[in-house]
Amino acid sequence: MNMPDLIFPEFEPGSVWLAGAGPGDPTLLTLAVHDGLQNADVVVYDALVDENILKLANTSARLEYAGKRGGRPSTDQDDISNKLVELAQKNKRVLRLKGGDPMVFGRGPQECEALIAAGIPFRILPGITAGIGGLAYAGIPVTSRDTNAAVTFITGHTAGGDIPDDVDWESLSKGSPTLVIYMGSKHLDKIRDRLLAAGRPKNELVALISKATTEQQQTVTSTLEHCTNVMIASEIKAPMIIVIGPTVGYHETFNWFHP
Repeated sequence: MNMPDLIFPEFEPGSVWLAGAGPGDPTLLTLAVHDGLQNADVVVYDALVDENILKLANTSARLEYAGKRGGRPSTDQDDISNKLVELAQKNKRVLRLKGGDPMVFGRGPQECEALIAAGIPFRILPGITAGIGGLAYAGIPVTSRDTNAAVTFITGHTAGGDIPDDVDWESLSKGSPTLVIYMGSKHLDKIRDRLLAAGRPKNELVALISKATTEQQQTVTSTLEHCTNVMIASEIKAPMIIVIGPTVGYHETFNWFHP
C-alpha cells in the first residue's frame, strides 16, 4: 500500500521550527520533524539528540550543538535563544532540535517567548516524550483500565538543579496512582522520603529506565523503600525515567524490547 501524498508545511527562510527528536530511537521521529531535518539550513540540537537522528539532516545543513544537561556545564539558555534569533535574522531556516518533546520539561516555552519578542515566525513540532515512549519500550503502560485512570508527570529537579519545592507531594501521593518522574535520579532519595512521608506504601513498585528506546536501554525494578539502593547497586545511569505505581507490574510480562 503506497503512502498518500503528504503536504508538509513550507519551511520559510527566516523562521524557526522547535522540534522534538523523541526519546532516542530515530524511527520514532515524526514525519514533520524528518521533513524539517531535510529542509533546514541550520540544526541547533541539544545533548539528548541521538547522533543517528542528526545523520538524517540534509548534507548542506550546518549542525550546531547547544546542549543543556541538568547539573552539568551547559550552554546558557539566553545564549541559545539569542542564537536562534540571530540565525533567523540571517534568513536561515532554523531547526531547533530537542530530545523528547520541546514543550515537556524543556525550554521550548522560553525559546518561543524570545522568538516572539524578536518578531521571528516559528512552528512547534511535537515529539514523543520519554515519559510515554520510554515506558512503552520498557513494557510499562502509562495507564491501564485495571490499574489507574490517572498519571502525573513530574520533574525531578529545577533549573538550578534542586528538588522542586513547589510540588505538593502529599496530594500527589494520595491523588495519582502512577507517577512518572523526569530527571529524578540525582534526588531519588529525597523524592522517595517525601512520598513515603506522604503515605505512599513502602512496597509500591518502582521502575528505573535508563537511556530509553536506545540500544543502551536498561530497566531495573524495585520497591519505593529500596529504589535508591537498587539504583546505586545496579549502576544504572542517567538520563533516566522513574515510574512509580501499579503499572510497573506489567514490565515483567510486557517486556518486549531487548537491545
